[in-house]
Amino acid sequence: MLCWGNASFGQLGLGGIDEEIVIEPRRCDFFLNKKVRDVGCGHRHTVFVLEDGTVYTCGCNDLGQLGHEKGRKKPEHVGALDAQNIVAVSCGEAHTLALNDKGQVFSWGLATDGQLGLPGSEDCIRVPRNIRGLSYVQIVQVACGSHHSLALSKGSEVYSWGQNKYGQLGIGYECKKQISPQLVKSLLGIPFTQIAAGGAHSVVLTLSGAIFGWGRNKFGQLGLNDETDKYYPVLLKSLRSQKIVHICCGEDHTAALTKEGGVFTFGAGGYGQLGHNSTSHEINPRKVFELMGNIVTQIACGRQHTLAFVPSSGRIYSFGLGGNGQLGTGTTCNRKSPFSVKGNWVSHSRLNPSTSSLGDCYCAKKIFSGGDQSFSHYSDPQNSLPPDDFRNIDPSSQIWTVNEMLIQRWLNYPSGRLPAEIANEIDGTFSSAGCLNGSFLAVSNDDHYRTSTRFSGVDMNTARLLFHKLIQPDHPQICQQVAASLEKNLIPKLTSTLPDVEALRLYLTLPECPLMSDENNFTTLAIPFGTALVNLDKAPLKILENWWSLLEPPLFLKIVQLFKDVVVQLLKVYKIGIPTTERRIFSSFLHAAFKVLEVLHRVNEKSGQIIQYDKFYIHEVQDYIDIRNDYINWFQQQAFGMVADVPITICTYPFVFDAQAKTTLLQTDAILQMQAVEMRTQLLTVHRSKK
Repeated sequence: MLCWGNASFGQLGLGGIDEEIVIEPRRCDFFLNKKVRDVGCGHRHTVFVLEDGTVYTCGCNDLGQLGHEKGRKKPEHVGALDAQNIVAVSCGEAHTLALNDKGQVFSWGLATDGQLGLPGSEDCIRVPRNIRGLSYVQIVQVACGSHHSLALSKGSEVYSWGQNKYGQLGIGYECKKQISPQLVKSLLGIPFTQIAAGGAHSVVLTLSGAIFGWGRNKFGQLGLNDETDKYYPVLLKSLRSQKIVHICCGEDHTAALTKEGGVFTFGAGGYGQLGHNSTSHEINPRKVFELMGNIVTQIACGRQHTLAFVPSSGRIYSFGLGGNGQLGTGTTCNRKSPFSVKGNWVSHSRLNPSTSSLGDCYCAKKIFSGGDQSFSHYSDPQNSLPPDDFRNIDPSSQIWTVNEMLIQRWLNYPSGRLPAEIANEIDGTFSSAGCLNGSFLAVSNDDHYRTSTRFSGVDMNTARLLFHKLIQPDHPQICQQVAASLEKNLIPKLTSTLPDVEALRLYLTLPECPLMSDENNFTTLAIPFGTALVNLDKAPLKILENWWSLLEPPLFLKIVQLFKDVVVQLLKVYKIGIPTTERRIFSSFLHAAFKVLEVLHRVNEKSGQIIQYDKFYIHEVQDYIDIRNDYINWFQQQAFGMVADVPITICTYPFVFDAQAKTTLLQTDAILQMQAVEMRTQLLTVHRSKK
């Protein structure tokens, strides 16, 4: 491990050195022959997680942020976490969060703003404690702001707690602090890949590269072209098309990494931390042009500085505040543009036998930054490991999504009672709109980064294949679990308003699930799903119509056929007879199914017929209803507003009638018209006779 920056509180872990600042990378002997999994940097303390899950801390301990009462100058073991396999850490100004491999979160340090998520009145907690408020969810990521905290669950739910002075919790402005984790409800349904926190702002990144931000925005650190604090998440529209794959935050600035290896920065730039060769603040994302020509694969933000790693040269570049040596350039000067961190850096891709004769040289594996300190995990050229690439997702820190690997894992268990772990995974995945919206993405050509009102980002072929692989007769337990999760948890929670286009994808993919087409599930799955669909607000429904209009004919026909089958099944039940008490709910079922077909028919007509118009015909209609009576009821409703004692008038949806049914309608209409003429004649005769 190499370290540089502020050492005045021992936060670099170098032991009892005389210097208060270290201006160029120095080897931290404590980590020789140790593999580091993660590093969290607070304002004056640092937390290290080793590959074996053990935790070490160093630096300031005035507020209990080290989690032990040992020395401060070099990393000391946090014994209270010995029973845990810690996989990730994050540090705030004076508090720490640690995540274990079971998805549980532990916290310690300063507690005055509720940032530990622990009930109680203590000012600080010096020994790690489990956050009970998150015990019912499995957490995959944690992030600390200066005085607030964030967590992302396997089910793609974002939780926040701590100080809310600037809206950094994303739950409104009513409370100034929150001592227990709160669900950020306005983000439900969106598939997230990463969370990050700045001093008093928060950002989250979706699987398809959209950034939402909230909290303090005095310097434009949310990139929204203004300087107004936001109390609820707001989409950063200008970066949506840039294929953002990683985000990080400084105290008042934000950096974003693209799939192509470009870097955008925005927010406070007073020390040059944006890298634009200026000290201006930027309220809109701006590309760091001096890094262009290099493919950046890692970025990290300190309090007021930024690091970027370029694997082709093996070099780390830094810019921003340098007064505490945190840039590693050998001076304490600020840098307004990317400047190479000092050191004999070697690119892993260019290693060869002669490299070993270069003396002390370093192959950077991963960079970390925070506070006024910076770190680089490295390997010697002789034992070199390829560097991490933040553009590649680590599956262990991600939400559940339906994919080949997960399905195979579920199917590997023999038919019979599902192990609790597998049942929980299936339930978690199919109970979460966010997880389903993050599944079946068009990843082979990065097309899902084009997600918009015109493009869903979904590979419908993949959705069909994976659903059919998962839902198999010889795995009834899996089928039952999926059906139960959809029925009890997912569909009842679908809302008419949606936070983003990425939250709409399941309306496109769910009809591909064979369970939806099973007539035994019509009343529990297909009809409630159809009801949710037609209840969508005008804007999301319009987007769904756009997406439908681009479907291949067989896929579009499948959705049409599903709701035609639902109509036939309902009419069949109605003909057999249903109790009067159930007629109202039955009528609503039928109405929902016809409404879905009406929307699909409208899409088909507007798109110049994706499928032939006769594919909407329901030939069985005449077997179950008297078309003449239905037309008379409809006619009366149109003329007099009468409500007939029938579940619904099918004539409201004439596109479902075939030629034979339409002939019957025309004949009935002719009879009604003749009767109307006769009635008018009789009335006229009576009127004249009275005169």
